[in-house]
Amino acid sequence: MTHVLAVDGRKTSPSSGLEVAIPTTVIDAPPIFILGIRAYSEGYGGKETKTDIWAPEIPKDLEKRLNLSKKKKLQKKLEDLSKSDNLADIYAIVCTQPTLTSVPKKKPDIMEIAIGGDIPAKLEYAKQILGKTVSVKDVFAENAFTDVCAVTKGKGFQGPVKRWGISIQPRKATKGRRHGGTGGAWTPKRKLWSEPQAGQVGYHTRTEYNKLILKIGEDGKNVTPKGGFLKYGLVKGDYVLLEGSVPGPAKRIIRINAPKRPSAEEAFTVNHVSTASKQGL
Repeated sequence: MTHVLAVDGRKTSPSSGLEVAIPTTVIDAPPIFILGIRAYSEGYGGKETKTDIWAPEIPKDLEKRLNLSKKKKLQKKLEDLSKSDNLADIYAIVCTQPTLTSVPKKKPDIMEIAIGGDIPAKLEYAKQILGKTVSVKDVFAENAFTDVCAVTKGKGFQGPVKRWGISIQPRKATKGRRHGGTGGAWTPKRKLWSEPQAGQVGYHTRTEYNKLILKIGEDGKNVTPKGGFLKYGLVKGDYVLLEGSVPGPAKRIIRINAPKRPSAEEAFTVNHVSTASKQGL
């Protein structure tokens, strides 16, 4: 994280026209590679995978991970898919490019990403981007909201005090102090879900809604502090500045999605991004 100085352009804001400091998260956002097209058809129990069409050339990092046939017949499959009349949905199969970042990971992550529009428009767009890369500026815009989906920091098996914030027992309590009081009534003779108990804390998939995109840039040197980011390193290419924090540690993958609860666009103009050292250099 860092902070930026931006001019508040909101007319109804108390700080309208003034320069304000905003805590910001810098997200390294290299382009994603469009690996394939996945078509769904309507089945008895819902959507079923109809076919997968793979790009003619895939990254070398994925050649050992994906066991694909060398006879791909790309054009014939695309023609058959265009003529099909029972398509339910079209998704893009994409992979990340971790070699473009400071993360030591080499294996790309593969996932499905939804495409907006009706079925013919989805299929046409999927054909255009197949085998190419899509950057963050092709999908998102500055001063727009987005949802961030990530896995939070894992904290292991913890007791009810840390997990649920219950009160610590008095000093003369039996068998320790960091435990709950009564376990409930005699009837029903079971543990209720409402009782705070020990268990897993962190390492959960969480979605934070309506994170504001303050800036989208192409040169990571403009936002990398002196000495690099702690526990990460340098931002080399495309980046996104999001207002506030995001879940998870520095090197974990983050998915930026279209907002599920869209809000009106904001109006901030970033004048300065702090590149002061995070290590006291």
